[in-house]
Amino acid sequence: MSNKTSKRVFVGLSGGVDSSVGALRLKKQGYDVVGVFIKVWHPDFLVCNSEKERLDAMRVAAHLDIPFLTCDAEVAYRDEVARYFINEYLVGRTPNPDVMCNKHVKFGAFLDFAKEHGADFIATGHYARRISETNGLQLYRGVDPNKDQSYFLWTLTPEQLAYTLLPIGDTIKDTIRHEASEARIPTAQKKDSQGICFLGQVDIKNFLTHYTKLEPGNVINEKGEIIGTHEGALIYTPGQRHGLTINTHEASRQPYFVVSKNLEQNTVTVSVNKPKQAEMTKIQLCDIVLRQKIEVGDSLQAQSRYRQEPFPVEVLTVSTKNITLKPLAISDAVVVGQSCVLYKDSCCVGGGIIS
Repeated sequence: MSNKTSKRVFVGLSGGVDSSVGALRLKKQGYDVVGVFIKVWHPDFLVCNSEKERLDAMRVAAHLDIPFLTCDAEVAYRDEVARYFINEYLVGRTPNPDVMCNKHVKFGAFLDFAKEHGADFIATGHYARRISETNGLQLYRGVDPNKDQSYFLWTLTPEQLAYTLLPIGDTIKDTIRHEASEARIPTAQKKDSQGICFLGQVDIKNFLTHYTKLEPGNVINEKGEIIGTHEGALIYTPGQRHGLTINTHEASRQPYFVVSKNLEQNTVTVSVNKPKQAEMTKIQLCDIVLRQKIEVGDSLQAQSRYRQEPFPVEVLTVSTKNITLKPLAISDAVVVGQSCVLYKDSCCVGGGIIS
């Protein structure tokens, strides 16, 4: 066991098993570990489990015999995650709140809180790895392909990564649960959280009705024929196949996929063919973050959805804020507003927002 008792690490304790085992491991490694629950904004109309999660985090901290603090990140979550989430839908884009939650809350407000209280590092229960290489610290996929969360961490700057420890990314989920059970951690068998970061499962239609009026409208096919109805064009995303009412009566009707939407006319266009991103078309990324130097002509793998199979791309242009990519294979169509994350094999070199 290495002796790192002079280094203090604030672990973001969510009340779940992953962050709990992360804190356990760091304590065993000799760090001075402090458990921190991150308190965020929550809308009044949603069921709030925050206090229950905080109590679970406190129980874990008590079991591990480590100090426990609460970081108030309500303003950061409200202004940088919730408002972003709402505004992106209102202008017709598709947001990625988990990415922004990591950027502004876990590696923003929480990291600032840790620094102010004298911590040398923060740590989270993300399934990703931080590896030191000759060109600096790099972010890698977690070894468990079913749990890898590097996609959601692409915004980490080199400076943020230097302050961050990722203690469980080198382990598969089953082993983490076994380790938690062996240590008798109170949350060892707790189910994984689902849905939007901190808010959980959210019905997008119900959520947005508290901030805007959704008007039902027509679903049209690629010929412009009206074939059904929708509940408000704002809430649909290209590639989506649920939440539409189709009025045609084919004997063996195929599922329809959203191809596009027109907010001015309040229409949603669908097709029986899932939208694809053709080879040779261009993908524009803005607000980029890179942890390695990228040059024109470089070949990378891109991922524009969390569970998507990465597809090869070539770098056409690169500047301090933007990248232009050329897909080298047909893939699922990219969606404006989503994150496109770039990899060299299992190394996450950065990414940007699809524009």
